[in-house]
Amino acid sequence: MTRIFRKPAAAAALLLTVSLAACSGGAAGTGTTAAPGSTPGLSGTLTVFAAASLKSTFTDLATIFEKDNPRAKVALSFDGSSTLVSQITQGAPADVFASADQANMAKLSDARLVEGTPAIFATNILTMVVPPDNPAHIKTFADLARPGVKVVVCAAQVPCGAAAKTDEAAAGVVVKPVSEELNVTSVLGKVTSGEADAGLVYVTDAATAGDKVKAIPLKLARPTVNKYPIAAVATSQKQALAKAFLTLVTGPAGRKVLRDAGFGTP
Repeated sequence: MTRIFRKPAAAAALLLTVSLAACSGGAAGTGTTAAPGSTPGLSGTLTVFAAASLKSTFTDLATIFEKDNPRAKVALSFDGSSTLVSQITQGAPADVFASADQANMAKLSDARLVEGTPAIFATNILTMVVPPDNPAHIKTFADLARPGVKVVVCAAQVPCGAAAKTDEAAAGVVVKPVSEELNVTSVLGKVTSGEADAGLVYVTDAATAGDKVKAIPLKLARPTVNKYPIAAVATSQKQALAKAFLTLVTGPAGRKVLRDAGFGTP
């Protein structure tokens, strides 16, 4: 009797296993789609170099990417775009580069260090930021040129610095900063710490800072619009991972994260 009951039990277990496997396979074959940026089987660590102004959004996107690809990890490095370009050209092991302007991406393209054509995924413009109590009583762009006003900007080789120079020229304003920083995060930090009366940062950075600063629009008829390109680094050995991350950033999920943070669309 024992042998009579064991066989049906074993057969039933086998049938149940096969049935469950078949159901799982059937679900995959009935039109269920993977999340944008996810690819079955992707694994490893992807190193992403990104402009400092992308810190908040790319941190969120990295979390989404890792959730969609459980065997993959994203290592993020943020700094001024020009600094990151220098690091990549000197051999830093980056897999993806996202710049805050096209000029710095072009340096990598010219050096044949970019895989394919960079994709524009976001835009940004500058704004003034001051401490919440606005001690220097800044109201207009021209106020930044007043004697005694401590203004901090990005250095000219950094995208936010180049944009500031263009905006100053358009407004006829000559700003004499007390400090020129290598990334926009440092500019914001000088203002939030009270070391500066005002700074020029991206509108997205002002939004991220919340009530730590007060944002004052430049009110220019034609403000400088920085376009953000992203591309896989040609020397990367993880092109499949890089492609999947680019798909996420430039796809619907990426656009939503960027739009919610205040970035403009390409």
